[in-house]
Amino acid sequence: MTQHRPAAVIVLAAGQGTRMKSSTPKVMHPIGGRSLLHHAISAAARSGPEHLVVVLRHAREQVAEHVAGISEVLDRSVLVADQDDVPGTGRAAECALTQLPDDLTGTVVVTYGDVPLLTSATLGHLVAFHEDNGHAVTVLSAEVSRPRGYGRIVRDAAGALERIVEEKDASEDEKAITEINSGIYAFDAAVLRDALPRVTTDNAQNEKYLTDVIGIARGDGGAVSALTTEDVWQVEGANDRVQLATLGKELNRRIVEDWMRAGVTVVDPDTTWIDADVTLAEDVTILPGVQLHGACDVATGAVVGPDTTLTDTEVHAYAQVVRTHGNLAVVGENATVGPFAYLRPGTVLGIEGKIGAFVETKNARIGTGSKVPHLSYVGDATIGEHSNIGASSVFVNYDGVNKHHTTIGSHVRTGSDTMFVAPVTVGDGAYSGAGTVIRKDVPAGALAQTYAPQRITEGWVLDKRPGTPAAEAARAALEAEDTARTAQNGSAQKDTEDK
Repeated sequence: MTQHRPAAVIVLAAGQGTRMKSSTPKVMHPIGGRSLLHHAISAAARSGPEHLVVVLRHAREQVAEHVAGISEVLDRSVLVADQDDVPGTGRAAECALTQLPDDLTGTVVVTYGDVPLLTSATLGHLVAFHEDNGHAVTVLSAEVSRPRGYGRIVRDAAGALERIVEEKDASEDEKAITEINSGIYAFDAAVLRDALPRVTTDNAQNEKYLTDVIGIARGDGGAVSALTTEDVWQVEGANDRVQLATLGKELNRRIVEDWMRAGVTVVDPDTTWIDADVTLAEDVTILPGVQLHGACDVATGAVVGPDTTLTDTEVHAYAQVVRTHGNLAVVGENATVGPFAYLRPGTVLGIEGKIGAFVETKNARIGTGSKVPHLSYVGDATIGEHSNIGASSVFVNYDGVNKHHTTIGSHVRTGSDTMFVAPVTVGDGAYSGAGTVIRKDVPAGALAQTYAPQRITEGWVLDKRPGTPAAEAARAALEAEDTARTAQNGSAQKDTEDK
């Protein structure tokens, strides 16, 4: 079976996108963890073209830098063409041809930078249909109930594609047509190169329409056709933020459904958001209210959620992450995190380790079996294996100018409310008492304590805070004690007299 690949794909991304009302170029707005343009270029690249060109104009330098980043991620060449002052999709394609070899043959696909749900499979199907039927031009079309804003597919009496009419140039009868032009085409390279210079700006918008190539190719005796896709979502563009959100929701629905079919349990798909670059293994369980962003990687048997947001985070096999916010962190096999934990960049939790409730970590490596159970901050630290950090402990890593490192050995036990004033090292097997402030290195097996005699000033509240609820409560308690003491003394005296 012949494998159909386009000779080139042209992605049109020169528009300003004024309806976004944003300082960010339209094609750089994200859904599913990628920009619209990233989705479009990725689909184009996966269709296997020898050449891939993106046409730019608005915010040219900003978008070109973004394209370079996408090219690096995809590890393939992506060329950039600049559209000049002549408006229109036809002129954009004409500018793109200047970046392609003059002797290029085969199929040239033209698509857009704001159709994020378009797939490489659909592009491949378009190229195959185009080449197998020997067409000069093939347009991807779709049937929609509300065609407003789209160009219409006009067919002749035999049902063949006659032309495409833009809505502003359409008659009332033509506006009633529900088959719309997606703006995605497959062209014979020679036909496109020959026709574009003959396209004029004689239309309502004074633009060079790419659609006019169809009429020119048909007039030259070439075969033109429309391939109708049943998946209208794939040709939907995002012109404003309402459409952006709608496409984002649909993309997420498809991503979540694909993962469920691949063996992932998603308890509540409606409250689960998974970016396009996330990787999930079989038998992962995602509980309600989970957001997985960036390049998260969750291994088999792990449970994430509920109410958890992770970005670029690794969760190893059979770990549990509950009500946690994590970014650029690693959770080891069989480890537990949360609830209400905050894993900042550089956190690495070892096998069977624990980061518990209301714990924040940053640049912290926590070894196998070690635990930070609750109410603590661990920053710029290394903790060995099977150590336990007591509740309300703080790794005091910042002196106001520089960050410093704390090293805790293995099998260490620290009391509640221990302060580790970095830089400091606590040796293997050491202990600390509650309320200890560790400013000096603690040898292996030693006990560190900060001890001061407890001072009690009786009657201080009555003297210094008279009239307060605390003073009244203290007065009542003291009077009750006096009454009880008097009664006890009276009872003791009577016993003595009776004897």
